[in-house]
Amino acid sequence: MDDKDIKLLIVDDEEPIRKLLAAALCSTYNCLITDSAEEATRLLLTTSFNLVITDIRMPGASGLELCQFIHKSCPDTVVLMVSGMTDIQFAIEAMRQGAFDYIMKPFDLSHLSVSVGRALKYQGLLVAKRNYEQSLEQTVRQRTAELRSLNDSLNGMLETLYTNYRATLRALASVLETRDIETRGHSDRVVAYTLRLGKELGLSHRDLISLEQGALLHDIGKIGVPDGILLKAGPLTEDEWTKMREHVKYGLGIIEGIDFLSGASSIVGQHHERYDGSGYPNSLQGDAIHLYSRIFAVADAFDAITSDRPYRASQPYANARAEILTNSGHHFDPKVVKAFLSVKEQEWTEIRYSAKPRDYIEKLIDEREIRALIVSLKYRSGSTGALNPAALGLGVAAEVP
Repeated sequence: MDDKDIKLLIVDDEEPIRKLLAAALCSTYNCLITDSAEEATRLLLTTSFNLVITDIRMPGASGLELCQFIHKSCPDTVVLMVSGMTDIQFAIEAMRQGAFDYIMKPFDLSHLSVSVGRALKYQGLLVAKRNYEQSLEQTVRQRTAELRSLNDSLNGMLETLYTNYRATLRALASVLETRDIETRGHSDRVVAYTLRLGKELGLSHRDLISLEQGALLHDIGKIGVPDGILLKAGPLTEDEWTKMREHVKYGLGIIEGIDFLSGASSIVGQHHERYDGSGYPNSLQGDAIHLYSRIFAVADAFDAITSDRPYRASQPYANARAEILTNSGHHFDPKVVKAFLSVKEQEWTEIRYSAKPRDYIEKLIDEREIRALIVSLKYRSGSTGALNPAALGLGVAAEVP
């Protein structure tokens, strides 16, 4: 900044002092001169000054009052106090009111020049600091707005991913329902039953997500079973049973490589294992069977017993309870059976007839957990995987006559 662009306001009621200060400073700086604090205040309301040099004692308002006004109303303006009073208390009070320096009369002009130079350098730092703070504040506001916009976009993307996640699960389940009339309604009910048992056993929200996936898609591999076997009205031959059991392998093939369905694999692959080791495909026994599958086994059996099937009518809750209890330790995990028995009949009935599957799921699983799962999968792999057309049974079914 050129010195002539620097504005000084000189305030003193003594004309000789005003002339002395003008002679010393006005050839270098842009100066205005007044004889009262009142006039100085009016000038400060309309004009910005870098530096004010003011006497302390003047008729009317004092230099201390003027200094106080400047400190509050013109924070970028620096004040030098000039006084003939030698009492140190005046100097202290001047500093308290915001003065940068205190010069005693009579003063040495070289000393005055040094004080003015120091005061203007300090004023330059004040302005630079204020400009930086304003720039920083503006930058923070701008970045905050950008982050808010980005957050809104991410939330929109996450909502889309969540919607697609739900749609994918339902679409996969619906594919099977179009082929196997027995699965219509069964998948939804068994999901609700499985989740209720999982809650009773104290499973986490992340576990419940996997339970939902597995229960909904447990029979997805039946897509690969020929219609002649899947829809056969009578008993299956041994060869047909062998081919029917392959739906476990087909199911695992369908979800293989789909990261967000990885939690379903334990139920898809083990839902026909039995606690005593008499199940298939691997004759697993006891705790070697995943807990999800042991939970699902009880829920699936409960729905099968209490639902109409081509070979028999639905049975009442008491019959289902007795059968499940009888098979505790054989078909079913006793710990899961105990959890089943802990839930009252009325609640099982309400789940079956009153609760819509989506509503019931949202009561038990925090949506935020599902969204967090989706985000973690996207972060880890950059993709949630893609369906394998061959695994969907398009190639498998063609191999089976």
